[in-house]
Amino acid sequence: MLWPYTSPGIPDTLFECLPGIPLSKREVRLLMISALRLQADSILWDIGAGTGTIPVEAGLLCPNAQIVAVERDEEVASLIRRNCDRFGVDNVEVFEGSAPDCFSALQPQPNRVCLEGGRPLKALLEQLWQYLPSGGRLVATAGNLESLYTLSAGLAEVRACQVEVVQAAVNRLETRGLQQVFAAVDPVFILSGEKL
Repeated sequence: MLWPYTSPGIPDTLFECLPGIPLSKREVRLLMISALRLQADSILWDIGAGTGTIPVEAGLLCPNAQIVAVERDEEVASLIRRNCDRFGVDNVEVFEGSAPDCFSALQPQPNRVCLEGGRPLKALLEQLWQYLPSGGRLVATAGNLESLYTLSAGLAEVRACQVEVVQAAVNRLETRGLQQVFAAVDPVFILSGEKL
């Protein structure tokens, strides 16, 4: 078994990757999962699931949860399936489709949403918000100032409560040549909010 632990935090190197396909770094994933506030029977939609790290971590953490990973590219969707298989995760459905057009076809309705990318970002957030029930949570990531502003403004417009914004700035010790240096992981903003 690749990850025989109940705690999240799978090392990035254990995931199968494809060049150019984003992978949420381990430390960022931990913060995202914390912000999602998953329950044993949560229904999570992960929009722009990329490598599938969030669905895998959430699926292992909450084996009775239902997780829908949305990815528009067939090759990337296959990558998510392979990563789920690598870790023995069987509660993830990979849906090939473009957001937001595919939202009406996704079942069951979510009480947790993870928004990891897509355009137009504000429209995605607003449409996803319509699917969340009262008490549902949305967590989104922003890797640049424009996305941060768009998501902040979007959460304000949908009147999200308990809004939190965390900047994850991680440095990892790496060996380069004969020396050990701290290498910075690109900073990411994690935004979360709850529906009244």
